[in-house]
Amino acid sequence: MNPLKAGDKAPQFSLSDQDGEIINLSDYQGQRVLVYFYPKAMTPGCTVQACGLRDEMDTLKQKGVEVLGISTDKPEKLARFAEKEMLNFTLLSDEDHHVCEQFGIWGEKQFMGKTYDGIHRISFLIDANGNIEHVFDNFKTSNHHEIVLEYLNSHA
Repeated sequence: MNPLKAGDKAPQFSLSDQDGEIINLSDYQGQRVLVYFYPKAMTPGCTVQACGLRDEMDTLKQKGVEVLGISTDKPEKLARFAEKEMLNFTLLSDEDHHVCEQFGIWGEKQFMGKTYDGIHRISFLIDANGNIEHVFDNFKTSNHHEIVLEYLNSHA
């Protein structure tokens, strides 16, 4: 696994959202976008992380930041997740983990003694020019939104 770093050009992508609509990263040109990768919708950690962002969405928007959550879940599951947790941002389905691989966050993981390939929980802040401004890779699911806001407050 070799995640992209600050200063790298963000890979352009097109993925289906929770409603089956195709969303392109280029749709957000001229805006800052937080692209956050999470392993699996409707699991405890991913729910805590998503709800933290949901609850801070007004503040994130005031700072000019859109949020895109990416997992390998099917759009139908993302729709149920968004509805159940009243998520107010876009969830994208990367079923073949192609975008995860482009960002360098698909790789070997361990859980309960098993080794498997999966999504590493890493977030990328992409600037208005499509470059990676900052990489968030040191947080807990419960404080992800706080770490992001601390960065945004110190880099207005």
